Amino acid sequence: MDASLLVIVVVVTALAFDFTNGFHDTANSMATSIATGALRPRTAVAFSAVLNLVGALLSVEVAKTISGGIVDDARITPAIVFGGLVGAILWNLVTWYVGLPSSSSHALFGGLIGATWIASGADAVHFAKVVDKVVVPSVAAPLVAGIVALLATVLTYRLSRRTDEKVRDRGFKTGQIASAALMSLAHGTNDAQKTMGIITLTLITAGTLAPGSEPPLWVILSAAVAIALGTYLGGWRITHTLGKGLTTIEAPQGFAAQTSAATVIMASSHLGFALSTTHVASGGIMGSGLGRRLDGVRWGVAGRMALAWLFTLPAAGLVGALAGKVASLGTAGVVAVAAVGIAVSLVIWLMSRREPVRPEHVVDELAAQAEPHKVVL
Repeated sequence: MDASLLVIVVVVTALAFDFTNGFHDTANSMATSIATGALRPRTAVAFSAVLNLVGALLSVEVAKTISGGIVDDARITPAIVFGGLVGAILWNLVTWYVGLPSSSSHALFGGLIGATWIASGADAVHFAKVVDKVVVPSVAAPLVAGIVALLATVLTYRLSRRTDEKVRDRGFKTGQIASAALMSLAHGTNDAQKTMGIITLTLITAGTLAPGSEPPLWVILSAAVAIALGTYLGGWRITHTLGKGLTTIEAPQGFAAQTSAATVIMASSHLGFALSTTHVASGGIMGSGLGRRLDGVRWGVAGRMALAWLFTLPAAGLVGALAGKVASLGTAGVVAVAAVGIAVSLVIWLMSRREPVRPEHVVDELAAQAEPHKVVL
């Protein structure tokens, strides 16, 4: 396959991943605001889409981590990157279909690492950098967000304990609009950067950019638009799952959870840490649940989510390894991987149409489980 054509294929595939990342992670930014009634579902996703786009334009530190730190750009080709992307996209679609709030970021890392490892050898993966910039932050960030959310929730309830409950909830619902905006902005600064980094890595491996280059402007803009469009479609299947029982939440908790998670993500983006925003958002929600009452988290649900998180990186890595190995064989391999990826994606989409989850389903689910001024999230 012509080198320039292969680069175009990889760039389009990377933007497709970015698009799936947007609708897969909408729940991270907007689930608590929708749950408490602070924002209507369609208003929430439109609001989140715009701020995801803006956030994607604010920094390139995470993009530089992806393009110049995780794998040896001199040892891989655009075809290998393509295989890793296909692995990440398929895992995103599978988990979206079953409504599982897994990590799009870890799917991407797993796919890229798996493809590079199998096609170019283990020494082509910078494991020390992976641990430093990906693994450690993925463990630490949710814990930090949870602790901050716990303390913020305790403080919030103490400061507002003498306020009428209806007045308090109304005020914090207004505050949730601001915290949801901050969360969406933070999501854009971290998750959209990963696609920018992948495209930049592809351009470096193709010789179009020099090693260590920052993402060109067109890469930044295209990645920002792709994640915004994906966000606008809304991850209703995953938001629906989160509406089934992680914790009982009130407006003050939602405000504390979103603000805490957004703060952690923004700080990490500044430092170039490629976080799983799904993990951080969930950590904030669980921390807020514990902040209101010690038995405020349904640990069975949390445990099932954690188990899915553990499987994401190796599962995407296996698919990425297979796809990367086949794609590295030449034009026939790239075509075969593309054909299988498109076919599987189409099957998943057709299956999802048989049992669609729409915004009204999310609202009905939350309303059915709600106590006065409280909903299960």
